[in-house]
Amino acid sequence: MSATRRRFLTTTAAASAVSALRMPAARPPAPPAAFRIDCQSHLFCPEVLDLMSRRQTDPRVYVKDGVRFLQMGDWLRKVPPLYTDVAAKLATMDAAGIAQTALSINDPGPEWFGADGPAVARMLNDFVAGLVRQHPTRFFGLCVLPLQDIAASLAELDRCVRQLGMKGILLYTNLAGRFPDEPEFRPVFARAVELNVPVLLHPAKPITTDLVKAYEMTSTLGNMFDNTLALTRLILSGLLDEFPRLKLVCPHLGGTLPYIVGRLDHQIQVLKRGPQKLQRKPSEYVRSIYLDVVSPLPEAVRFAVDFSGPDRLLFSSDHPWVEPQLIIDTVGAALLPAAVEERIYFRNARRLFGL
Repeated sequence: MSATRRRFLTTTAAASAVSALRMPAARPPAPPAAFRIDCQSHLFCPEVLDLMSRRQTDPRVYVKDGVRFLQMGDWLRKVPPLYTDVAAKLATMDAAGIAQTALSINDPGPEWFGADGPAVARMLNDFVAGLVRQHPTRFFGLCVLPLQDIAASLAELDRCVRQLGMKGILLYTNLAGRFPDEPEFRPVFARAVELNVPVLLHPAKPITTDLVKAYEMTSTLGNMFDNTLALTRLILSGLLDEFPRLKLVCPHLGGTLPYIVGRLDHQIQVLKRGPQKLQRKPSEYVRSIYLDVVSPLPEAVRFAVDFSGPDRLLFSSDHPWVEPQLIIDTVGAALLPAAVEERIYFRNARRLFGL
């Protein structure tokens, strides 16, 4: 090879290397959209809405100026027709490339209905199971339990899993003001392990409602604080040591706990504040549970991948409160490798729910 030819090749290779450094790397292709599995999606049950419209105490439903409202104390929420519309949900799923959805009700859960709780739970679970029967390739169900009555809760859980084929439990982060870590509720977690079904936390009427109702912060700070408090209490109670095979899911990227759990590690392990019988650091428990990616912030999704690892994250939309495309766009903007996106979008959910 001539000296001139060698100089030409050397110069060309160097120029190509510089160009490669200046140009962003091409993003790998996204996983097939048709395989997305949505692990948090809700509908109101019309029968229970009708029941609440006849109640004189909270939770109750009333109509004002043609708009239906759900009232729980000072917390008012609109319930537009979309929130009971199965066809609209299926159309939204199709538009977002969602193959399957874990379907659950919107709160209030059965624990708000006193002695009527077991009957309300049956109504709600039969409603979800009926939709799964109508659309077996699109929906799978999560059940709710009347946790003011543990015996009835265990019987209903057995019915939902063994007879109705439901795939998990939707557990509210507070149960009409009580927290799910309280000893009374332990038999439900034991039965969930026995039946090998996951427990998915979900915020209800936040216990901090009075503190966050100003500036309409209830659904932002209130819900995130409920996630954080419930998950922290479950960890500190020793529940995950008692039931190491429990499959626990926390929504909204774990509230604020993954971001502040280093402080919790320090308080317990160094300053000796809090329970001293835990088998692991609090942060290790957080890394052992599943988090869903309902967040509009790509940086938060990237942090969750770094903190929890790609095998512990689930795609969820929180529809109809949130449009699925918002979460899809957020995951896309996080610029994750295609293999990581596949785990988030469907592989982890298939493993978790045994799909």
